[in-house]
Amino acid sequence: MTTDELTPRQAGELANEVLAEIGRAVVGKPEALQLVMLGVLAGGHVLIEDLPGLGKTLLARSFAQALGLEFRRIQFTPDLLPSDVTGAPFYDQRSGEMVFRPGPVFTHLLLADEINRTPPKTQAALLEAMAEAQVSIDGVTRPLPDPFVVIATANPIEYEGTYALPEAQLDRFLLRARMGYLEPKLEASMLRARIDRAAPEVRLRTLAHPEQVLAMRAAVERVEVAEDLVEYVMALVSATRADAQIQVGASPRGGLALVQLGRARAMLDGRDYLTPEDVKAVAVPALAHRITLRPELWVRQVEADDVVARLLAEVPTPTTVPLAAVVR
Repeated sequence: MTTDELTPRQAGELANEVLAEIGRAVVGKPEALQLVMLGVLAGGHVLIEDLPGLGKTLLARSFAQALGLEFRRIQFTPDLLPSDVTGAPFYDQRSGEMVFRPGPVFTHLLLADEINRTPPKTQAALLEAMAEAQVSIDGVTRPLPDPFVVIATANPIEYEGTYALPEAQLDRFLLRARMGYLEPKLEASMLRARIDRAAPEVRLRTLAHPEQVLAMRAAVERVEVAEDLVEYVMALVSATRADAQIQVGASPRGGLALVQLGRARAMLDGRDYLTPEDVKAVAVPALAHRITLRPELWVRQVEADDVVARLLAEVPTPTTVPLAAVVR
């Protein structure tokens, strides 16, 4: 093992240090922070769907600062153009040549703020970037920095001025998380600190750098997955395709998301083997946004999260213990 490589245990310790540091700035949201960290470790993109003003921008900026990643933000608006995201060629009068001016997508961590406030054509500008970490313009393909992570925020679709994200784009998000309101005591404490100016501004330490983020992702790949857990993941994904309440079930990306997020969770827990509990813990964030419920359920206000939770209770859980756990 080279000095640049990390074992799952080492990577998990570093990731937990980063989470503790971010928790100094984003208080009262440990579940949301852990889900975003799992998305980063698993090499995917994160959709945060919630009401405005709940700290989503602070969360994304804090992750970039603590992980030592270059950070850019795009405020998605109805008049935003695809070239405003990806960049575009322009004529340089000094050289007399066309020169490409990179857009904000050329960064390590991109915050796509209120992504569903822009029309589908502009939303689609991110599809290639999210799927293949590259941008193709005028027949030229340009790679994006590595790692490349999109943290997108979305307002509830019932809000005026929002456009539904197409299924193809939703499927490219590894998971969907929600922030929720702070507990009243924490919110009151935040208000008092702001009124009294008593609390100094939190300055987060940078605990990692891009190469270490890549090393942590490589460590996730060393987390063992027993065959019965592969079958369990397939049973869960297949259940979404056969359920009477679901019109369109999870794609194959759903199964990949379950495995990778489960492995990342195991690593955060200090293990190098996957358990059924890891899969169950990430099933709703990984699958709920990938399924389409039947239209009649919208009237009854049945949510995809509830349907996936029901399937978790119905699909039998493997009872075998991973060999790695026995050895230890």
